[in-house]
Amino acid sequence: MDELSVRVGFVFVSELTDEQRVARDWVTAIADVEPVSLEAIADGAIDLASFDVVWWHSDRHLDTAQRELVADCADTFDDYLSGGGGVLLTLNALTAVDELGIDPVAPDAVGTETSPHPTGLLAKSLYADHPLFEGFDTLAVHMQPPESPRPFARYEHILPEKGRILGSIVHGDDYLVPLKSVVEWQHGAGTVYGVGAEVSFLSHHGHDFETMGSNEHFLRNALALLGGPAHRRPTFSDRPTDPSGFAELRDRLGDDHHRPRYHVAGPAHWVNDPNGVIQYEGTYHMFYQYNPGGPFHGSIHWGHATSEDLVHWEDQPVALTPDPDGPDRDGCWSGCAVVDDDGTPTILYTGGREHHQLPCLATTTDPMLRSWDKTSDNPIIEAAPDDIDILGTDDWAAEFRDHAVWKVGDDWYQLIGSAIAHVGGVALLYRSSDLREWEYVGPLHSGTEGHGTVWECPELLEFDDYDLFHVSNYDDVRYFVGEADLDTPEFDVDNEGLLDYGDFYAPQSTVDDDGRTLSWGWVKEGRGVEAQWHAGWSGMLSLPRELSVDEDGTLRQQPAAELETLRGKHVSLDDLSFDGSFDAGDRTSLPLSGNAYELALDVTVEDGGVFELTLFESPTGLERTIVRYDGEHVTVDREHSTRHHDVDREPRSMPVEGDSLSLRVFVDGSLLELFANEQQCLTTRVYPTRADADGVSLAAAKHSHDGAVELQTLDAWELDAAFDARKRD
Repeated sequence: MDELSVRVGFVFVSELTDEQRVARDWVTAIADVEPVSLEAIADGAIDLASFDVVWWHSDRHLDTAQRELVADCADTFDDYLSGGGGVLLTLNALTAVDELGIDPVAPDAVGTETSPHPTGLLAKSLYADHPLFEGFDTLAVHMQPPESPRPFARYEHILPEKGRILGSIVHGDDYLVPLKSVVEWQHGAGTVYGVGAEVSFLSHHGHDFETMGSNEHFLRNALALLGGPAHRRPTFSDRPTDPSGFAELRDRLGDDHHRPRYHVAGPAHWVNDPNGVIQYEGTYHMFYQYNPGGPFHGSIHWGHATSEDLVHWEDQPVALTPDPDGPDRDGCWSGCAVVDDDGTPTILYTGGREHHQLPCLATTTDPMLRSWDKTSDNPIIEAAPDDIDILGTDDWAAEFRDHAVWKVGDDWYQLIGSAIAHVGGVALLYRSSDLREWEYVGPLHSGTEGHGTVWECPELLEFDDYDLFHVSNYDDVRYFVGEADLDTPEFDVDNEGLLDYGDFYAPQSTVDDDGRTLSWGWVKEGRGVEAQWHAGWSGMLSLPRELSVDEDGTLRQQPAAELETLRGKHVSLDDLSFDGSFDAGDRTSLPLSGNAYELALDVTVEDGGVFELTLFESPTGLERTIVRYDGEHVTVDREHSTRHHDVDREPRSMPVEGDSLSLRVFVDGSLLELFANEQQCLTTRVYPTRADADGVSLAAAKHSHDGAVELQTLDAWELDAAFDARKRD
């Protein structure tokens, strides 16, 4: 092990434990080390400025008296860090960040564990080039042998308030991404690294030299980095608060050919349900479920983006953050935004803590809706109704979440998603005069077999002759057209169906200043945890859809007209060397590239005819995704869409009526969004292995059996980017 030209202050409480002795002996062999007691620091007997780096490595829990002693050292540590010092906190020392004044939120999971597999640290891909991980060829590095007890302290259900997560945990080949164990803080001019797991010494017993070598190598990196010049330490943050920070974060992911260009995606990390969708003072606000800790579900905050034109978006700071002492400690989950009777923007959302999920409220006076104040009365509804048998699970005492709020006359109404035990999903109706005191009215509508166990994200939309009610039931989004009675209450169903036949979920809508009902949904990933971790991001939102219901009760869906302003290079049927008539096996290519484009076409097929639109095609054709229309269904065939492992290749299909099809096709990175006859939609994900798998062609399938295929119209446009930071030449 290379020697370090640093002076290390090795911190202990009162006397060294066996674990600390081994750690001290190791670091003494490579650096100049002086053991330093917390008592000496508190008494002012030690000048921390005499050390290049201060390392506190502790395998013991701190009792109340010891924590008071740590708090007495806080000012000294603050002075040291303000001057550019470096502090390394490992194992249980990470739990002292609150008392040291580094972060008010300490790790929520502390204990001892043993694994039958070798374990180690898992670097986030956004920090793969961080000097902490220098010398490691992979994101996952085993640092502890199997079957060895070792202490840990980490963030599992919560995030530090001020720190940024650099890595999680790997057990064997399993990425345990929610177990967040490597944290970085910028404190004044100084830096703190917290590593709460996988860096113990006694667990090796001197037998596993490979993992021990990785353990020592990582700690050497940490000490060298913290003990070196402050200006050499990285300052990049994946939790930005300003435009330049968001631009830098997006740039780090800009070369990923699976990232969308014109759909709304988070700057990085995890995105799911759209929330609080509203047009306020002319600006569209899109809030969304967001985990700033990494590309996985957990520690849910509300991300925020704004747009003046519905197509170009700007990142805003996180709008809602879980309160470690509040009813939303475990997540600020789905909800909606309205403007109250006094003109105050108001959010109603689900707060989660332990086994309870209950409605919470926040308001703002900020005209850009960037900062929100949570009411001290949260939760505003203290329990699920007790007159029906609300389903409870291992996760929740009552499945009771997600909010849709609207006003009728002088009354506000609210729908909350839930489930009735042994029956199925249900949407519960509440009424209020002020958005704060809510009266339970009853179930508006409940499901039967095939409608799902729990109904999430319910929404009731009013149109001229009909009401549209939809719910998300874990598998898909079901809609019901009919009439709502808010007094009884009940929903009289005329017809029902699926809002989307693909990987689209939890839509939310708003009525904009033009009176249009616009809706967005979460587009799920079709790849595994490991692939999402390596990508550094997960999930995106669909295009804005304009919803309407015809006088005969037929649901209509079409992309918002503003999307046409993104159109660039244009290709039409007149530009091609054929008249639109296909015989079986005929094929023609389109001069498109880049997998960020729109197609609009009208096609008819006779009996036995099959039209094929091939997308995401590699130069050799080995990778390809085929959209087929046979007169009865539109099917997305993803069997040959990628060579990546752990990717969903199952087909997606939606029914269509008649022998003609008007189809709008939107391709964007790894997303495919189809609109058929302005009625049905199919949204799914495709992950071509090659960046040049962007070919597009039209054909009549070889097995068309002489059925004629006739292309009446065709227009295609390459589309511009939604976020300025993501524009490419």
